[in-house]
Amino acid sequence: MTCFKALLFDLNGTLINIWTDENREEVYRTTANLLCDYGVPLSPDKFKTLFYELMKQQRKEKNTEHPEFDVIGLFRTVLAEKGTAYTRTLPKTMRTLLPEFLARAFRASSMLRLEVYPGVHKVLDELRGKYILAAVSDAQSVWAESELRRLDLAKYFPVRVISGDFGFRKPSPELFQTVLDRLALTPQEVIFVGNDMHRDVYGSKRMGMKSVFFRSNQGDQRPHGYEPDYIIYSFEQLPAAIRFLENHLCRVPEKESI
Repeated sequence: MTCFKALLFDLNGTLINIWTDENREEVYRTTANLLCDYGVPLSPDKFKTLFYELMKQQRKEKNTEHPEFDVIGLFRTVLAEKGTAYTRTLPKTMRTLLPEFLARAFRASSMLRLEVYPGVHKVLDELRGKYILAAVSDAQSVWAESELRRLDLAKYFPVRVISGDFGFRKPSPELFQTVLDRLALTPQEVIFVGNDMHRDVYGSKRMGMKSVFFRSNQGDQRPHGYEPDYIIYSFEQLPAAIRFLENHLCRVPEKESI
């Protein structure tokens, strides 16, 4: 029998073995060169400074404990505040699409590795016939959606809750509650699978969920006041972890004899 109806997954560091480096000079040189093409004359250094200033400003304006930024909104601000007369002569359709294009270019120039961990597709194929699968990730949708598609993962997660769409990130209770509301489930009916002890384990356990911690090559592995219910060291161990939780937590109490 099963007492769990859904499995919630973090993405980066749990399903996706990703490596981006936003400190590389090439990232800001490439993006600044593109901005110049559209009439925004910023040097790489000035663009980098502006990028982090706007990110900080966005997060401050969220007025929440764990704020998230909006990368498309950030580039929209760059174009509005630093654009020239030439920028304003661009066709309206181009000006509308340009913030997203620049966000994608920024990500592409910072991307050094994008692949799934061993066994991810096989395990998800096994689990999606038994449970509802949903994704809960600290990310930007403009990046996450294309990366899920490229890795053939989107098909597993009809429900995806991405922090950049909401203005707050894990371990904010609001992000976990959002996915529970969309699934119409209680915390006791789901297991959260993640690779970060603070964002994933602390965040989900505080909500009353059971958690499986994937000790991958990424994420905060320090304790944060809550222990996971199970630890795996490869993604292929996940089905065994779920069986363990089912066997130990879903037993029907025996009736007392009269």
